[in-house]
Amino acid sequence: MRDIYKNPMVYYLVAPVLAGIWPLLVSAMYLPAAERSMSEERALCVEGQTYILDILKYDPERLNFSEDKDASGEFSFAKAIDRVANMCGIRSANCDYSVGGIGGADKKTQNAKVTLKAVGIVQAATFLSHIQSMWVGLKCDQIKLTKKEGVPDQWDVEMKFWYSY
Repeated sequence: MRDIYKNPMVYYLVAPVLAGIWPLLVSAMYLPAAERSMSEERALCVEGQTYILDILKYDPERLNFSEDKDASGEFSFAKAIDRVANMCGIRSANCDYSVGGIGGADKKTQNAKVTLKAVGIVQAATFLSHIQSMWVGLKCDQIKLTKKEGVPDQWDVEMKFWYSY
């Protein structure tokens, strides 16, 4: 059996056979698989575009935010909280926040505590949704809702955020 590897005629026959099989494999297996994969990717692309159009239809304010001349690439809790509070109709007198320092060894993080006073539950939920959808690195750790007595829909909301740079 070892003598077959030493015989050069085997290589003269095997190499052309393998070279002839390669185009057959490409045309019979690899090319149809690549075409199926490409059509699936195109379908996902079209689906993603429809989702984008739906988001823009239901939340056109996102375009206004992206076109804002004052918006810089640098994240600031003060700008983010003020901008989103104004978008949600929360007065600056009802919005209070305190921001911690930037810390962390390899990945820098910063925390903030936001207090919304005398707001409706829809305003608070909209605030949380907008602020987290606009800045990807922003996460809300904790939310504390306190109902105001004697008023049907007024809450004090305390939220704790972390932003990763």
